[in-house]
Amino acid sequence: MGWSELILVGVVALIVVGPKDLPVMFQALGKMTAKVRRMAREFSSAMNEAADASGASDIASDLKGMSNPKNFGMDALKDAADQFDKWEPGKQAKAMGPETAKLAQERAEAARKIHEATKAKQEARRAEEAAVDTAEALPEPEPVPQPKADAEPAEKKA
Repeated sequence: MGWSELILVGVVALIVVGPKDLPVMFQALGKMTAKVRRMAREFSSAMNEAADASGASDIASDLKGMSNPKNFGMDALKDAADQFDKWEPGKQAKAMGPETAKLAQERAEAARKIHEATKAKQEARRAEEAAVDTAEALPEPEPVPQPKADAEPAEKKA
């Protein structure tokens, strides 16, 4: 409650209760508020004691410790991931030496070839699937009607 609400309650109480009984009412209200706070404090301390006795507070502190990212080294992992995102193989390979630079170029060339081969196979597979789809889309030819055979041979008819 803000000051404006408290002033409004005070004015209404002054009008309803009257100026003589107002201090007595506020005293009783203060005692009741203190009693409620004391009961809430006792309840809270009793719950904390029960949690300590059952070991729940130990579990809670362990869970808080486990959820701390520094305990798991998550900060170091995040830093390593950031460094990996900024990594440029050619740039670092040149700084390490000519052999490493040569290996980096060979790996880059091999990766390029793999990507090209994969792309070519993908295009071939798509073309094959498109051919099958068009073959399935063509209507099937209607069967040619076969002449019906008579139940009796021609010699018996004569």
